[in-house]
This record gives sequence, C-alpha cells and structure tokens, in this order.
Amino acid sequence: MESLLEQIERGVLWQAPGGVHPTAHKNLTEHLAITQLPLPDKLVIPIKQHIGVNGKLLVEPEQYVLKGQALTEPSENWSVPVHAPTSGTIKKIQAMPSAHPSALEEISIILIPDGTETWCDLNPIPDYTDLNNQELISKIQLAGISGMGGAGFPTYVKAQANKNIEFLIINGVECEPYITADDRLMQEYAKDIIKGINVIVHLLKPEKVLIAIEDDKPLAIKAMEQASAEHDHILIKAIPTKYPSGGEKQLIQILTNREVPSRGIPADIGIMVQNVGTLFAIYEAIFKGKPLIERVVTVTGKTLKNPKNAWVLIGSEVKHVLEHCDFEPEPMQRVIMGGPMMGFTLPSVRIPVIKTTNCILAPNQVELPFNDNEQACIRCSACADACPASLLPQQLQWFAKSKEFDKLKEHNLFDCIECGACNFVCPSEIPLVQYYRIAKAQIKEQTEEQQKAQRAKERFEIRNQRLEREKEERQNRHKKVVKPKTTDEQNKIAQAMAKVKNNQTDKSAVSAAIARAKAKKLQSDSTDNTSSQDTLPDNTEVTKQRAERKEKARLYREEKQKEAESLSEPALSNKPIQDDKKSAVAAAIARAKAKKLAQQADQESSVDTTDDANKESA
Repeated sequence: MESLLEQIERGVLWQAPGGVHPTAHKNLTEHLAITQLPLPDKLVIPIKQHIGVNGKLLVEPEQYVLKGQALTEPSENWSVPVHAPTSGTIKKIQAMPSAHPSALEEISIILIPDGTETWCDLNPIPDYTDLNNQELISKIQLAGISGMGGAGFPTYVKAQANKNIEFLIINGVECEPYITADDRLMQEYAKDIIKGINVIVHLLKPEKVLIAIEDDKPLAIKAMEQASAEHDHILIKAIPTKYPSGGEKQLIQILTNREVPSRGIPADIGIMVQNVGTLFAIYEAIFKGKPLIERVVTVTGKTLKNPKNAWVLIGSEVKHVLEHCDFEPEPMQRVIMGGPMMGFTLPSVRIPVIKTTNCILAPNQVELPFNDNEQACIRCSACADACPASLLPQQLQWFAKSKEFDKLKEHNLFDCIECGACNFVCPSEIPLVQYYRIAKAQIKEQTEEQQKAQRAKERFEIRNQRLEREKEERQNRHKKVVKPKTTDEQNKIAQAMAKVKNNQTDKSAVSAAIARAKAKKLQSDSTDNTSSQDTLPDNTEVTKQRAERKEKARLYREEKQKEAESLSEPALSNKPIQDDKKSAVAAAIARAKAKKLAQQADQESSVDTTDDANKESA
C-alpha cells in the first residue's frame, strides 16, 4: 500500500467539500508587472497589524526617524514591531480608524516623509546556517513579519513550532477573484521566495515542501518550477481552480487528505502553511536585513483607468493609492479592502494599507452590484452545499439573529472561515457572513467580560487569603511564648494556690456565720410580731361611739343647712324684688351665711373626731 508521501509525489489530489466558481476578473492585472508608487504625503501606521498584542512605543511626536527604524518593540508573546516605511518626522501618535470591518480606532503613528528615503543601519545575514534556531526566529520577529495572506498570524510563532512537522505547504493558490498580487510575486521573485522557503525548512525540518498554485496561473507555476529545480525536497502542486481552495484547512485537505480538527491548528496534524508573500518577507529580513515596510497590493476595478499591482508602503492611505491609478468614482461608489468574497467595504478612503492588505477593489455598479434586498430564507440548502467547512449556514444565521451564543458554539461557528461562498449562492441575498462576523465579535466580547469577572474573583479570593495569612502572622508574632517553669517557680505557684484555697475556706466560714445571724434575726422578728399581735386592745366599743358621733355631726349640718334656707326664703318672698341688682346682692348674702354656718358645723365635727382618736390611741 502506498504511503501518503508516495501518493503526493505521484500527483494524487483529494477533494475538499463545498466551494463555488465565481467569475475571476483577474485579466485586469495578471499581465501587469509590479510597479512602485510614489511617496505619499502622510503615512498612518497602526501599531497593531497582526493577531496578538500591541508593541511598546519607542518614538514620540516631533521625533525624526529613519527608513526601517523600529517604531515599537515586542512587549509579550504574540507581538511583533512596526517600522518606519520611510524617513521623516513623527507628527502625532493618536487613535485612528483601523483597516477592519468595524473601523474601530487603534493607536497609530502619523509619519510625515522628508523625501530623502534615508535608511537606518541594516544587518543582512549572508549565511543563515551560522545562526541557531532561536537567533533566526528572533530575527524574523524583530523584522515585524506576520502572515500576509490571511489574518496576520505572527510568523515567528509558527517558526518555533515544537511539534514534528511532516509537510510544509506554501500557499500560492490566490483563489479570490480580482487578486493577482501573489501571482505576480511568484513570476517576478521566484528565486527569492525559494530562499525564504529554505530558511523555514532549516527551522522546521519537514519531510517535504509542497508549493500549491491554482492551475489558472501557468506563468507562476513555470517560474516556481524553474526556481526550485535544484531542490529535491520541494514539489510544485497545481490544483484545480475553485473557490476557496486557498483556505488553509481546505488546501491541507486537497493536498494531503488530512482534516484539521475543529478548533485545532495544522501543526496538530504535522503540517505548517505559509503564504508566498510571507516567505518573500523572510527572504528580505534575513538576506537583506530589511524589515516588513511594504507589500504588493492589487489595485483593480472598472472605475480605475490604470489598475495595477504595486509595491505600497505600509501606512499609505487608500486615497493615495487610488489617485495613482486614475480613480474615477461613481455616485454611491464602494471601495473594498480585499476581494469581492472576503473583503469589506471601507467607511473612508483615509484608511491605511496594512501588512495583510492584498487588494483594493473599486468596482462599478455593473460588475459588482450592491445587494440590499435581503429576503426570508427559503430553506433551499444551497448555502450548506457550498460551505467548505461543512457547516449549516442557515441554522447559524437563525442562532446569530436570536443571539443564542451557546448554540452557535455547539454548531461550530468559529470553524467558519468567512469565505462568502454562502452569500454568493443565496437566492434570498442574505448577508450571512455579516451575521457571523457580528456574532463572533459579540461572543468574543462576552468571553472577555467573563474572563475579566473571573480574574476579578480570583484577585478578590487571593486578597482575602493574603489578609487572613497576615492576620495569623500578626497573631503569632504577638502571642507570648510559654517558657517551661523551674522547680522554684513551680513551688511558688503551689504555695500561692494553697493560700488561695485557704482564703476560700475562711471565706466559706464567714459566709456561714453571716447566714446563721440572718436566720436568727428573722426568727426574732417573727416572735416580736406574734407577741405584738397578742397584746393589741379591743377597740370595738370605741369605734361604735365614733360612728355615732359622726352621724350626729352629719344630722346637725343638715339641720343648720335647712335653717339657713328657711331664713333666706321669707326674705325673698316677702320683699318684692325692686330690680335685678338688689336680688343678686340678697342671694349672695344668703349664700355667705349658709356657708359660714356649714363651716362652723364642720369644725365642731373635726374636734370631736380628734378627741375620739386620742382616746383610742391612749
């Protein structure tokens, strides 16, 4: 049975699922040699143009810099620097719109060229084999090289893969319509690309190098075959033209029949993939000492009178590039960064070219109509048939609209390569990829928030542990250490304890005596009370006499009251009332007399009562 390598050498190719055949439109630029654009008036250089973290700034406003000088330095893992594309003065360092579908602002360095193109000191390496692997990897990192055919993965990270690499695949497929940058690069710089390949081979030591090129690029295939003729470890593989055969996972399956696992990377199955543009940048960094400050960009579309492939300085504004291609915009003109399938419409032509920019497309309304007529899904399954990742695009769309993030993860949303094949075939003109991009961004944001919350919780728990530990340490420091007692000290303690016990015994005796005295006193008080009760006199007769006197006094008062009333009535009845005033005076006098008589009666009664009481007490 043939081994995989034998089948590959025999020319066997495998089929990847899905895919579409859009119109190529490559004839606009594929025959045009790469040109050099003039210096722009201004360069806007984002400090982060790769997957990873920002570098640390090395420059400040008003500082003069040389061409190729590092503007940042790597800060952590997954970090590469950016360099000055030309000599000039740093005008500002500020947030500027990024070359991303969201156009979110990123910290950027604004450089004003001086026109002299003065280089900094370069350090080429004539023989890279004189360096060890770590020195070579560091050289690649400090040159600022990241993947130039996809998402901008730091190249030095791939170059230091700790896993055994069986196949190194060089991606020269360039399957997206309109784009011919890699095609022209292979035609014009084939030998330099091969030298860059050999540097990576020296680091990874793969069994075989496979250079994949679509069969619609015969001149590039011929140039690469000639350049690699003396290298037995390199094999040129022409593959059928089909979109998206240039996708990393799809290309691996076509060339080796191996599938990268979900959420996995090619190194997991012994394969490494590099873009031809990245390998040319490695050649420039090692053999010429030049950092990555420019790249080949296809500038195309039928609103351009002079489309071309051009060397464009990193940081050049899209406006500058279009102006040098005789741009004639239409009403409602769109400018797309990237191709028609995976590219995105720019919000402004002031967006800069970055390391991953391979195309600037300015189409007219006829060649690339603007679709804004989304209709309901008819469940035709055309998108599922076209999906190269074997996903369910229509299902993902429903989950994305309803923000069911858990179900999106279950249905492998992040395996989507955003190739746009589903958009291309959808009869309802649903912008499926747009929904996926938004959902991915929302999931990433949610994940970041959860990670922040988890880190905050961990910090809180660590703080509590630290405070508890410090508290215990303080208690231990302030705790008195008990020393073993000597014999004399122990004797003194025993004597003191005995004395305390004796004192307690004495106190008990005193307490008992006090208790006995209290009991005796209580008994004596009880006896006295009994005897006093026995000697009390019989006052029954006296009480009776007192009651009789009180009754006599009451009767006497009533009698006096009646006499007073009888005295006042005749006076009132016999003497006619002259007027109201005289009547009132007479009534007042009568009341006063009656009151006086009553007071006299009360005084007499009180005297009798006092005498009775004195007799009773005697």
